Amino acid sequence: MIFLVLFALSRWPGLFPPNFTAATALAFCAGVYFRGATAWWLPLGTMLATDVALNAFYYHVAPLSSWLLLNYAVYAVLIGLGKWFGRRAGFLKLVFGGLLGAVLFYFVTNTLSWLQDPAYAKTIAGWIQALTIGRPDWHPTTWEMFRNTLGSGGLFTALFAGSARLTESAESPADKTAGARDEEEPEAEEKPEEAKA
Repeated sequence: MIFLVLFALSRWPGLFPPNFTAATALAFCAGVYFRGATAWWLPLGTMLATDVALNAFYYHVAPLSSWLLLNYAVYAVLIGLGKWFGRRAGFLKLVFGGLLGAVLFYFVTNTLSWLQDPAYAKTIAGWIQALTIGRPDWHPTTWEMFRNTLGSGGLFTALFAGSARLTESAESPADKTAGARDEEEPEAEEKPEEAKA
């Protein structure tokens, strides 16, 4: 639940730099830590709710668009990437996975932007422009957006994975103690029998 609240806060306009959001990390970590259908509907549903609210009440545009659906398709791929890495992956491997997800999101969404936006020439030079400086009438540049996406992807993945590890390690001593008690109880029962013999 903390993941989802942090994600929603990271989307609040002006709170963080543009594209500095927990979105890619949330999608990746949902694949790692959530089970079954929850890994899909919970992060995508939260993204949808925040997108609709932002579009309707802050940006004053149509609540849904085909562009958003393409983004959700990329987020679904990131959830699948998280499932592929799995819960047993080491901390650094998970941070790498979060960074990989941010890079993947950057390449796919900017390539889709290049394909759809008539402002870009449909050439290799136009594609490189979409991946680097972006449109001249938009600020920040695509590179700056990528820097923020990469930084936030790594940071939020580290926070999510770190808190999950801390939670797991806090629970494991109790589990070990319970397991040790279970092993001790049969021994305590056997001692009187040995004394009888």
